[in-house]
Amino acid sequence: MSTTAIIVAAGNSSRMGFHKLTADLLGKPVLRWTIEAFDACPSVDALLIVVGDATREMVLDWAELGIFKKPITLSEGGVQRYLSVYEGLKRLSEDTDIVAVHDGARPLITTEQITRCIERARACKAAVCARPMTETLKRADVHGVISGDIDREHAWVMETPQVFDKALLSLAYEHVVKDGLLVTDEVSAVQLLNEPIHVVDNPLPNLKVTYPSDLELAARLLRSAKTKQPES
Repeated sequence: MSTTAIIVAAGNSSRMGFHKLTADLLGKPVLRWTIEAFDACPSVDALLIVVGDATREMVLDWAELGIFKKPITLSEGGVQRYLSVYEGLKRLSEDTDIVAVHDGARPLITTEQITRCIERARACKAAVCARPMTETLKRADVHGVISGDIDREHAWVMETPQVFDKALLSLAYEHVVKDGLLVTDEVSAVQLLNEPIHVVDNPLPNLKVTYPSDLELAARLLRSAKTKQPES
C-alpha cells in the first residue's frame, strides 16, 4: 500500500513572534528535522509539503539540492490548517492508498513511531499518534476560579502523524468543506463520519514547537536522543 506523508508547513507562527519552522534547531531549521524523519521512514513512499510564504523557497531549495531521497510535491496552504490539508489531498497521486498528516512544527517524531501509526492505519483505516493524559485536570470558570474536576481516565492528547485511508480522509474533508465546518485536526474531520479511529501510544516526546521556550526544550531532547543512540 503506497503511503504519502502530508507535512503541514503553511502557518504564520503568530504565537511565536517569529516563524518557528525556519527557526534554527541544532544547526537546521525546525521544518528540516521534520521532513527528514519522514524521508528516512521506510514506510513512507512520497512527501507532500504544504507551504506558505515563509517556507516555500526554503523547501524548493532543499528539493533542488537533492537532499531528500523520496519524491517531493509542494502544495499551497489555505487560510486555515484544515484547508491546507484539503488542498494537499487534492494533489495526491492516484496511487496513494494511505495518508499520514503531520505538523511541520513537530520535529521530534521518530521513524519508528511513524511506522507504527502507518501500520495501524493500514490494518484499520484510521490511526492517530497520541499520548495518554497523566496530569490532573481541573475546570475553571470565566474568572479563573477552579469549579470542578475533569476525569482523565481514557483521556488522550492528540498528536501527529494522524494516518488514514486516503478515500476515508478525502470524504471527511469533502464533508467538512461542503458544510462549512471548522475542524482542528484530521481526527475531528473523520469523527464526523462516525468512523472508528485507533490511538497509537507514543512513548517518546513529540512536542509541537509553539513558543520560543519550546525550541530550547526540543534542542535538549534531541541532544539527549543523540547521546543514547548506539555507536555503529
